[in-house]
Amino acid sequence: MSEAQQSAHLLTVALISVLMVVTWLISLCRKDAGVIDICWGIGFALIAWAIFLNAGEPHEDSWLLAILTTVWAVRLSIHLAVRNLGKPEDFRYRAMRERWGRSFPLASLFIVFGLQGAVMWVVSLPIQISLSVTAPTSTTFVVVGVALWAVGIFFETVGDWQLVQFKNNPENAGQVLDTGLWRYTRHPNYFGDSLVWWGLFVVAVSQSGAWWTIISPATMTILLLQVSGVSLLERTLRSSKPEYADYVKRTNAFLPGMPRRRS
Repeated sequence: MSEAQQSAHLLTVALISVLMVVTWLISLCRKDAGVIDICWGIGFALIAWAIFLNAGEPHEDSWLLAILTTVWAVRLSIHLAVRNLGKPEDFRYRAMRERWGRSFPLASLFIVFGLQGAVMWVVSLPIQISLSVTAPTSTTFVVVGVALWAVGIFFETVGDWQLVQFKNNPENAGQVLDTGLWRYTRHPNYFGDSLVWWGLFVVAVSQSGAWWTIISPATMTILLLQVSGVSLLERTLRSSKPEYADYVKRTNAFLPGMPRRRS
């Protein structure tokens, strides 16, 4: 590992540590651990620009990677801020608060903020490595990566927008959104989020050559599918919306595809 890469890793660890502690303190004041969701996207933008500015003479394609990361990060944080601020604490954190009782404030520093900080460090590895080197890039890889990122940001942005519009209509209370992108995948926003990170990885590896950083999009995809995304949300939806079982039968869970005919 080069000295520049070591410096990038240390800078990122320090930045994430400060960010998570500050966000944790804000959560204590607000009595709402959900502020971590808003901080999540912004953290990646801060990482990208901190390493970019620390690199001295970054490669011209470094601008592209930093901007792509920032567009995704800012959009996500704004969306979550508009959705969450002024609302009750997310049910995930309420359940944890009830389970831990008086110990939750301190416990949350490690099981919420510390854990997500560690995940942020792992997921940001392609950005850390790429922005700390000045190697030639592969134009083909850059084009493919940007294309993946663009499709991903489209699915994520449009999927979120369609869901917000659906929920804002009182007539849709208790109903299942199965139109627009939601006709082809039950989670277009999660699919888009995953694809964004595969795109960022391809753009980053075109410069760094660090194929081992595939751990980043793989980790994000696993989290979205099995931990905090599809799996967790579907358990709630199956029990709260009677029509959801039929929706599951005809619509792909993650990868978009034509809806199956009702039996």
